Amino acid sequence: MLTSILFLSAIISTAWGCPKHDNYQSHPHLGRRQVRIDVGREPKDWNYDVSADWATIKPEYHLCQSGTHQSPINIAVKELAQHHRPNFEGYKSVSLPGNFFNSQFAPAFTFHHPEHDLNSLPHFTFDDEEVFLIGWHIHAPSEHLIDGRRSRAEIHMVHVTEEDEEAAVIGIRVGVAPPGTPTESAFIKQLGPLIHYNDTSQIEGLQVNVRLAIEEVGGLEEFWTYKGSLTTPPCSEGLRWFVPKQELLVSEAQMVEILAASRFSHRVTQEVWLHDINL
Repeated sequence: MLTSILFLSAIISTAWGCPKHDNYQSHPHLGRRQVRIDVGREPKDWNYDVSADWATIKPEYHLCQSGTHQSPINIAVKELAQHHRPNFEGYKSVSLPGNFFNSQFAPAFTFHHPEHDLNSLPHFTFDDEEVFLIGWHIHAPSEHLIDGRRSRAEIHMVHVTEEDEEAAVIGIRVGVAPPGTPTESAFIKQLGPLIHYNDTSQIEGLQVNVRLAIEEVGGLEEFWTYKGSLTTPPCSEGLRWFVPKQELLVSEAQMVEILAASRFSHRVTQEVWLHDINL
């Protein structure tokens, strides 16, 4: 019976390069305790090495080539955003349970929540719209560039509407603290040992305080924003991106662990077109 359940979880728990975060439930027979199980992986039909040709794989990926505001981009605008300012009152400083795993490219996390009920999740508002954090994942190196500079890694915090439609992403660039300042990220530290890209298991019930990430980039007081897309097929557009000016700083040891658990996972930088940066 247990074998059948685990096999079923391997089918429904998809491991995308940029996770869909649809593995949002724990297995009922395991209860609320923290456990580690192998969920397997589903094969995918694309890879980052050929991201410029994703649109040729199948018709559903056409926006990867023909889209008008694709992500990621190089943000060369010096001025910071004055519009679409996010309000993080819905990001309580509490630890919430979820599934910690590796997307096959880098560590990732999906919050537990009842099906079709997102109200227990961290949430923020912008432009009178409320969006809910379903999970986060890492890219290495960073997907976004700031004035031509790429960071060593980037955390994507994926938010959806109450109807579970992807609506906003916070792209937090991750850097190493300057020499002589051995800053250790509390957000990264709480995760414990990171899951390697060859490891198909996931830790269910890990408690994570995601508010720490927001605090470690200055509360997102200074940021850039633009109209963008998913950074993996099908490259769907219509998402609001927020990129904090401040990097999330980690210690050298933490960065080494992040990179050791990750593979190359950034899409080729897209040309700026109808992105309306900061507008």
